[in-house]
Amino acid sequence: MTTPLRTAAHPAVATAVADRLLRRTAPPVVVSHTLDWAGPVGMDMPDERAVQAACGLMHVHGRATGGPVPLAVDYASVVAGVLAAQGATAAGIGRARGLDLREARTSVAQGALLALGQYLAAATADGPEQPEVSGPGLATLDTSDGARVEVETLDPSAWREFWARLGVPAPLAGRGWLPFQQRFATAVCPLPGELRQAALGRTLADLRAAAHHSGVSLLTVGSDPAPPVHPAPWRLTPAPARPDGGVPAPRPAVHAPGAALPLTGLRVVESTRRVQGPLAGYVLQMLGAEVIRVEPPGGDPMRWLAPLAGGTSARFTALNAGKRVVEADLTTAPGRDTVRALTAEADVFLHNWAPGKADRLGLDDADLLPARPALVYAWASGFGDTLGDRPPLGTDYLAQVHSGLAAAVRPYGEPPAPSLMTLTDVLGGLVCAQGVLAALAARERTGRGCRVDSSLVSAAALIPRPAHRARWTPLDRPLPTADGHLYLGPEARAHPEALRGLPDRGLTTEECALRLAAHGLTATPVRTDLAALARDPAFRTAIAPPDRGTGHARPHAPWEFA
Repeated sequence: MTTPLRTAAHPAVATAVADRLLRRTAPPVVVSHTLDWAGPVGMDMPDERAVQAACGLMHVHGRATGGPVPLAVDYASVVAGVLAAQGATAAGIGRARGLDLREARTSVAQGALLALGQYLAAATADGPEQPEVSGPGLATLDTSDGARVEVETLDPSAWREFWARLGVPAPLAGRGWLPFQQRFATAVCPLPGELRQAALGRTLADLRAAAHHSGVSLLTVGSDPAPPVHPAPWRLTPAPARPDGGVPAPRPAVHAPGAALPLTGLRVVESTRRVQGPLAGYVLQMLGAEVIRVEPPGGDPMRWLAPLAGGTSARFTALNAGKRVVEADLTTAPGRDTVRALTAEADVFLHNWAPGKADRLGLDDADLLPARPALVYAWASGFGDTLGDRPPLGTDYLAQVHSGLAAAVRPYGEPPAPSLMTLTDVLGGLVCAQGVLAALAARERTGRGCRVDSSLVSAAALIPRPAHRARWTPLDRPLPTADGHLYLGPEARAHPEALRGLPDRGLTTEECALRLAAHGLTATPVRTDLAALARDPAFRTAIAPPDRGTGHARPHAPWEFA
């Protein structure tokens, strides 16, 4: 455990984020929110870095570079701030609809655990072990003229064509495809060295030309941590007024005395994939909504990706457990009619389709709101309108690059590169869910639905950045011990003379922590085994163990309502 026990400062960044979002949300009934560092976790966590160490964030972020390392931004605090805003807003909606809810509580530790949900699921899956790409490595490439670039494609043919234009034979390019695609799940990308050398032998112009001709997205990775644009977290566009001047009625209020969750009685329809969209729907489900998931015939292909738990991909169920599934082929008129019928009886329709797809399908807000004027129509995109009508692929790592986060997450002196932990996918899903809650809150006042636009880039802009990249000393990194790593508390980092030769690589993590505690210094053991995290008694009220339903551990819902 973190030692010694001490009174921690209030999580100021999380509180500031929550307050900012609630000012944009204006819940129909004011509900207080309470934020602390540890919440239900039974250990002391005095600051952001202690949370990152204890909950596994340092471990997952550091996989790509060979060992645990902090994110150089207050990521867990920002996630917790969004959760606090969600809890307060949802409770306000519940009160307006007849529930006796007065307070919502969450913590920075619960935010960190929610962000790690898919990694925790994979580490604890009860299915047969499957070989995965292992070993450190980032996907960022260097060019001969000193540029750093991030490429993205979801198409193996485009990947082969890109490398062919750089002189790489197809079999060798094919060896890089699996680690490249699996990096979303594994947080590592050990590309063959020959691919890196091929890129390093060409100029930035060469790589841009190869990307253009092959249909691969490419962005240069800059060293400025400040976001180039500051989009609002979400944008609400109220539904047009009805021609008859009437106000559409939202779903009737819930007055069931035993209903404990604030969105009980509301229905969400989602057509989403990967992380951002499914997580938004999962958050609304944890808050009590019924979620109906539209999947293609035969089911979402992500269901079958290893490792499996209970016969289904652990990473998939980490974001989709409990949702009701309706299969529909959206390329056909009957499939699109299925979506129209579902949304005509829904409170929310949520998707994260590529730009322009909703219009081509005839399933945009202008198509669905006439039949259901009280509908909240939400689109979770990659770049919003920050990169024009033809943006690059809207995936996590390109969003980190465009937003400056790829520079901000690493200290000065390290080459900038995105974290291969899906930072913006998670935060983007949470911000989308809060935008939906803001729209539902507005609907309680007006009876009218609206459109909600959010993006990975708008979510990334929530993360506070310094004007320049952080400068670290060796004490800002986890220090090795005989059996792991230890992260020093703020006093020890600020006053290295007080360490008196500690930590000592010859001592265990526990022995080092106890010696530091004897000198009044805090330190946190760095969690590098997520499966052990799920078994730790200190986390038993924050993490649900594997059960027959899901087959993997998962964080409990990150709010307590009173």
